[in-house]
Amino acid sequence: MTLALDQIAAGGTASGANEEALRRQAHGERRSMLALTLPALLLVGFVVLIPIGWLFWLSFVDKSGFTLIHYQRLLHPTYLLTLRTTFELAFTVTVVCLLLGYPLAYLASQLPRRWASLVLLCVLFPFWTSLLVRTYAWLVLLQRRGLVNTWLQKLGIIEEPLRLVHNFTGTAIGMTHIMLPFMVLPLYATMKTISEDYMRAAANLGASPIRAFWQIYVPLSFPGLAAGLIVVFVLSLGFYVTPALLGGGRVMMWAMQIERSTTVYADWGAASAMGVVLLVITLGILWLVSRLTGSAKLGEAR
Repeated sequence: MTLALDQIAAGGTASGANEEALRRQAHGERRSMLALTLPALLLVGFVVLIPIGWLFWLSFVDKSGFTLIHYQRLLHPTYLLTLRTTFELAFTVTVVCLLLGYPLAYLASQLPRRWASLVLLCVLFPFWTSLLVRTYAWLVLLQRRGLVNTWLQKLGIIEEPLRLVHNFTGTAIGMTHIMLPFMVLPLYATMKTISEDYMRAAANLGASPIRAFWQIYVPLSFPGLAAGLIVVFVLSLGFYVTPALLGGGRVMMWAMQIERSTTVYADWGAASAMGVVLLVITLGILWLVSRLTGSAKLGEAR
């Protein structure tokens, strides 16, 4: 009996020693991982966090010290109109990219590899051309005597040239052309991972092709869809070159307002306040999307 108790005690001591050794090993691995990631964390801190902190600081100070005048100035109707235009344009471009990009990504995912590569090559081809060149190309195409209006008049579709540039429409067209690849690529990457067996199983269970597509395929493509929507929308909020050229000064984006505050008025406080507001709104949208996505996943799991 005494021998058995001694063996149990020895086993408990050994188990405790093993647990302590595993705990020390886990702490050592965490320290090693932290040491490996420390250079990247320092780089992010210097490149991202410090400039953002400096931006926040400038938005709350002026020559007299701490102030909220820069944020109060943003309540002026001019700034509010610019902010509204920015979000309207970003939302419009995101919706159009979704309507064009989802069928294109679906087509590429269903084609044989060779033809799919050709489709993706056409999608990525604009990346090989400068953003400024592409914007000026749209300016040439859409102006009053551009190729689009000329062809439409020769075909007898219109009598007078359409106003396609220096307005909201032309800006949306140019931005959609630039943003479309950012919608197609995440969707294509997700769609390629969807097995065809799901659609076959739905057909065997009596679902029509349209019903199987909407109830099986589309929900499975949500990760790529969410990624594409977020990327396109966030990038569109900070666009500058394309609205400045195709908008012709009539479409004022928030980024253009920031540039005007710094270069024309040399008001870094107002520019910083606008940057902070845009950053906070963007982070709020990303947080809301993450919450909605998490709620949707939780509902599917239940």
